[in-house]
Amino acid sequence: MANHPPEGVTLEMMVNALVENYGWERLGQKININCFNENPSVKSSLKFLRRTPWARKKVEDLYTWRASTGWDPRDNDK
Repeated sequence: MANHPPEGVTLEMMVNALVENYGWERLGQKININCFNENPSVKSSLKFLRRTPWARKKVEDLYTWRASTGWDPRDNDK
């Protein structure tokens, strides 16, 4: 499995897909960073993630894992 998102998938697309699947609260539990836990928005998250390689990698890894295993709305219950 590749350790990066598919070509053509932007960081904004990844964040939007993760928020749609998990919601901000659950996403903040999965990746515990302030931009997901304190007044989250796509715009503020993108600003932080573009400046912070380790956090961006966590988002990319979660997105890639979800994309490869399937988007399951029941993840919100776990």
